[in-house]
Amino acid sequence: MASSRRAVLAAMAGGLLAGCAGPQAKTGDRMDTAASPSVPTWTAKATPTVHPSPTAPSAVPPATRAEIVARYGHAVPRTWGFDAPGVLHTLPSSSKREIALTFDACGGRGGSGYDRALIDFLRRREIPATLFLNSRWIDANPVVFRHLAAEPLFEIANHGTRHLPLSVTGRSAYGIPGTRSAAEVYDEIAGNRAKLARLLGSPPRFFRSGTAYCDDVAADIVTALGERFVGFSVNGDAGATFSPEQVDTTVGAAPAGSIVICHMNHPEGGTARGIAAAAPRLLASGHTFAHLSDVR
Repeated sequence: MASSRRAVLAAMAGGLLAGCAGPQAKTGDRMDTAASPSVPTWTAKATPTVHPSPTAPSAVPPATRAEIVARYGHAVPRTWGFDAPGVLHTLPSSSKREIALTFDACGGRGGSGYDRALIDFLRRREIPATLFLNSRWIDANPVVFRHLAAEPLFEIANHGTRHLPLSVTGRSAYGIPGTRSAAEVYDEIAGNRAKLARLLGSPPRFFRSGTAYCDDVAADIVTALGERFVGFSVNGDAGATFSPEQVDTTVGAAPAGSIVICHMNHPEGGTARGIAAAAPRLLASGHTFAHLSDVR
């Protein structure tokens, strides 16, 4: 394993859990925009038009739950971690020096905040990003979700229904128990997929599990449901635990072709200020930013 990859994985340990489950909030600290929605100032529209998430044409419909159980119910996984076959870690080779910024919003207790400063910075600089949204986060932030989904600047992707590691045997990651069967894998993917399809007008194209962990059987199920499992090559904020300086250093060093994972559900973290420092420097050095679906 390359040293840079080892460094990424080491940063993940103890970091990704914090970003997705959230640090223990002090009483009164929780930022839940369902109770106090923060409507962006970029538009005067009361009910913005939602743009469908781009999807690749499919010759066959996604498999049903019964078909998934019949096909994968007795399959034995051979891998566990970030590197299952077929998981997208980097962008295809490109002469444009493209980088994909991806931001997870994990939902649940301590994880349903909204980093408005981060999103407003991306808007000001017109930097596209792919947003992996969990079903619970969407439920906690309905007004914010509609505004994000209405903007072509942001591509909406699937971050699961309950934010679980994707396993067919119940393996856990960072203390979060994973799905325990092919049927539960289906439910974790398809529950939020159906929600997003209803809200966006078409299903999402990309999926990332809670903690980004999966086994190879679960990754195959993602494909059978018409989505692509997306990992990362640069861990930009270590689960929203990095300081602004650490985010700046890590993201600012991302090479062309990187898929950067950060979080947009912890406004108390250093992600917004770190991205605001790193992104202009990357642009000045000739890099460009792209949605995952924009890169061929």
